[in-house]
Amino acid sequence: MTYLIYIALGIFAGLLSGIFGIGGGLVIVPTLLFCFKILNFPAEHIMHMAIGTSLSIILVTVTNSMYAHHLNKNIDWNISKKMFFAIVIGALAGGFVSKDLAAKTLEIIFSVYVTLVSIKMLMDVKVERDPKATKDVFYWIVGFIIGFKSTILGIGGGTISIPFLTWRGLPMKKAVGISASLGIPIAMAGVASYIYNGMKISNLPEYSMGYIYLPALVGVVLTSSFFARIGAKLSHNLDQQKLKKAFAIFLMLIALKIFIG
Repeated sequence: MTYLIYIALGIFAGLLSGIFGIGGGLVIVPTLLFCFKILNFPAEHIMHMAIGTSLSIILVTVTNSMYAHHLNKNIDWNISKKMFFAIVIGALAGGFVSKDLAAKTLEIIFSVYVTLVSIKMLMDVKVERDPKATKDVFYWIVGFIIGFKSTILGIGGGTISIPFLTWRGLPMKKAVGISASLGIPIAMAGVASYIYNGMKISNLPEYSMGYIYLPALVGVVLTSSFFARIGAKLSHNLDQQKLKKAFAIFLMLIALKIFIG
């Protein structure tokens, strides 16, 4: 049954990655948390495993999403390059901070963040402005913040990068494409830190690589790669405002379930 959940999760996460330019972690983390609780994984490591595995999945989903957006010429690689190294540093820092946080603390942080994201979606806050010059140091600071919080939460960074880029005057489609490209350094650095930190733990489940649970990674990736490309194509035709509101309500329910246990 859990493998069927992983496969269905791959379809959903892939579509989200392509449509919204996010890694899908907002859905992947709570679903993996649910599955890992069923499998009776060690309670003190269960959230770290959900986050680490989510980042490994995101590495695949955003790679496919990025490629699709690149084909559609929706990525400004100059901006992506400006934020790359700051994102990697922030992601590595976040990964090493998270290892010292209790699983319950991580659950609370995640549920609060998901609630804030869903409220923003429901309020339909628009930050699009006329294009304006942005200093490199501003890109570096925001990149570090995106990387840091993404590896603590197990997400791809789109919930910050997309509003930031549209605020600086980029069209939504360009912001989504750039966000997809930024998810790659986030996931790479995050996966490296969660593997390294998890290797020191002796009571992790079989088939784990550090905090990465390989069966979940394989099960989700089987479908997420294909559906990320479909999502990127659909993003040109779907009413994203209606989709965002429905997704926001769904996120609120997820946050409530995590918070109450």
